[in-house]
Amino acid sequence: MTQQNESLFTSLLAGRPDAERVFLYLPAGKTLSYADMLVCTARFARGLWQIGVRPGDRVAAQVEKGADALFFYLACLRAGAVYLPLNPAYTPAETEYFLRDAEPSCVVAAPGKRLALEPLRNGAKLLTLAPDGTGSFIDIVREMPGDFNDVPRAADELAAILYTSGTTGRSKGAMLTQRNLLSNALALRDLWRFTTSDVLLHALPLYHTHGLFTATNTILAAGAAMILLPRFDLDDIFAQLPCATAMMGVPTFYTRLLADARLGRDSIAHMRLFVSGSAPLLPETHRAFLARTGHAILERYGMTETNMIASNPYDGERRPGAIGFPLPDVELRICAPESGAISPAGGIGTIELRGPNVFKGYWRDAEKTRSAFRDDGYFVTGDLGSIDSDGYLHIVGRARDLVISGGFNVYPGEVESEIDALSDVLESAVIGVPHPDLGEGVTAVVVCKPGAAIDEADALAALRLRLARYKLPKRVVFVDELPRNAMGKVQKAVLRETYRAMFRHCR
Repeated sequence: MTQQNESLFTSLLAGRPDAERVFLYLPAGKTLSYADMLVCTARFARGLWQIGVRPGDRVAAQVEKGADALFFYLACLRAGAVYLPLNPAYTPAETEYFLRDAEPSCVVAAPGKRLALEPLRNGAKLLTLAPDGTGSFIDIVREMPGDFNDVPRAADELAAILYTSGTTGRSKGAMLTQRNLLSNALALRDLWRFTTSDVLLHALPLYHTHGLFTATNTILAAGAAMILLPRFDLDDIFAQLPCATAMMGVPTFYTRLLADARLGRDSIAHMRLFVSGSAPLLPETHRAFLARTGHAILERYGMTETNMIASNPYDGERRPGAIGFPLPDVELRICAPESGAISPAGGIGTIELRGPNVFKGYWRDAEKTRSAFRDDGYFVTGDLGSIDSDGYLHIVGRARDLVISGGFNVYPGEVESEIDALSDVLESAVIGVPHPDLGEGVTAVVVCKPGAAIDEADALAALRLRLARYKLPKRVVFVDELPRNAMGKVQKAVLRETYRAMFRHCR
């Protein structure tokens, strides 16, 4: 009996637009149509088969952003391979862990990485691919026919493995199925109203779920187009904004746009949607962007293991500081972290969910997979949140970031929101560091607005009027900027290590 093909690639293009419709707008005015994409990905898929890649094989890619990098991902889907994107910034020592853990049959890397990766490939074929269309992989596929019979895949078979950020120990490989990625793409296409008329300004990385799945898969499902920029550059952004209808970004994108005098209603006249994710968007940034442009940024919430979980509405209030409502078919609840008991209305607890977007488990780690799920199938995100009286979901912080000071639970998000509301403060991060009397001392790391004159005494005096005594920071330190990872998330583990000795001599 012929296997029904439920592959992500085939399903995304089920309502395929006119083949001559533009799929990618590239630098220097070059464009590639959907027909070009089909031919190129067919050649790439043939190349993967020629070098011995078979359905279910892992294929690692540590390449720079460009059209060929995107087509390589799609070719892996067509060939039935499991795509494993790796950050090009990883050192060889970091990359070695992923190659040993995932055991890919093929590694495609930027040409400059070949020598360093050669002794680490662990038996995998090692090929190169560059943004300018050169590399040993291109040499293999250049003259291949531009057609390919896509490998049938079942809905629960793997499409990709993405490794988590690894902030608490070694990164874990999240196994994402064809259904996981397809369900999210279709839901976002409909929620955010993407159609064949849309052009997405794409300045995100392609090794992360945001730029690779949330952006690319949603655009494919809509039959829309993308302006593919190599990185976020303000001059490039402002040059391309008049040609776009939507942009997906991280909060840093929006703070940098706001710092540029070119941002205004005229510069974004053609835009219908701005989306933010991967890190919390400050309410102040939301309000400032609305005042300057007339656009309310649509904030959403997702994870590597789940893709997108919740979104502010397209129609209706996009509430600052909230990340909206669960996506269709996503069941979400707030539970006590230890017992799993459902929290009372408005209470703070761990966000748990189940739905077609939730990953299959962690690669070759049954124990961690078991511990990540409740008996009834709900995935325990590790994020602390609450649902307000109108049903909007709010993130309070990570469970591992919870501060227990003098026996009281202090949720960093609650304290940060009060600090960020101070007129001289740009942003803050609240952490717990060892304290000889309290177990952990609440510590605030603060970035001030330019020209601000606030000091620690001023901040504490203001906060005493806004916070219970046990939530009040024991120290407030000021820095020029907060440490962030590639997707803009504040690295609280770095802050905890930096300030871990702050209270050593307290009595």
